[in-house]
Amino acid sequence: MTKQPSFSDLEYANKKKTTRRERFLQEMDSIVPWSVLVKPIKRVYPKGHTGRPPVPLESMLRIYFLQQWYGLSDPAAEDSLYDTESMRRFVGVDLDSIPDESTILRFRHRLEKKGLTAKLFQKVEGYLNEHGLIVNEGTIVDATIIGASGSTKNKDKKRDPEMKPTRKGNQWYFGMKAHVGTDTNGRVHSVVVTDASVHDSQMMEELVHGEEQTVYGDKAYADAGKQAKFEESGVEWRVNRKGSNRRKLNIADRSFNRKNNRTRARGEHAFRIVKDLWGYSKVRYRGIEKNAAQVFTLFALVNLYLCRREL
Repeated sequence: MTKQPSFSDLEYANKKKTTRRERFLQEMDSIVPWSVLVKPIKRVYPKGHTGRPPVPLESMLRIYFLQQWYGLSDPAAEDSLYDTESMRRFVGVDLDSIPDESTILRFRHRLEKKGLTAKLFQKVEGYLNEHGLIVNEGTIVDATIIGASGSTKNKDKKRDPEMKPTRKGNQWYFGMKAHVGTDTNGRVHSVVVTDASVHDSQMMEELVHGEEQTVYGDKAYADAGKQAKFEESGVEWRVNRKGSNRRKLNIADRSFNRKNNRTRARGEHAFRIVKDLWGYSKVRYRGIEKNAAQVFTLFALVNLYLCRREL
């Protein structure tokens, strides 16, 4: 039987303006391959044979994605669903069927403990590859620091032991790093998460897929040994050249770097979306593993967002 629309449904349908949030959610609803992404989760999701029937899996995944886009904690996600009609419509729930914060928490923990967010990332990458939206000819490697709280006002009276300090220029940071490999259009195909003290160049081999003809990176990846190894394999080395106190960059070096930067800058698009558009500039949890799980989800969603016009 078709549910009769409520007064709030009619009021919402007849309102004069479509907000930016509504437009964004409508767009993401249309491009996210929901049937593909629920498959790896379905195996470990409660079947509802005993006890209270579980919230539909796709609805819980939609709530989890809302948390990434809007930086929502588990309690804030529940509150937002009560407050915001556009979010309820995106999730597919009404006021009588909104899951509580404990249900949202348990779903997130299930994704983290089973390593399912890495599988979500792989599913999205495979989906985009099938549609010809990830180019394999070249890889851009890059990394960004995600800050963590240095406060000791907690039960252990210590900073998070899995987060580490690092220096960039003359400034010190404390936290972790997200290392990514992207294609030459900025679509992410590889992700590695480490503490912030790990040098960018140490993760380079884990960020390439082996089929690229060219590799790009900033001067942090400059390494004569790695360059020789890549060039022996027939891969063109387009990593920026680095000067030193003994040897300054000459005109040819600077010209080489400028040409590289036109392509290399596309590798930073994913970081700008995660940090500037979705507000993920600080870790939300203690420990690398939980935060890495969120990072995989964020970059899966970034890939879909970057390809939204083609999809």
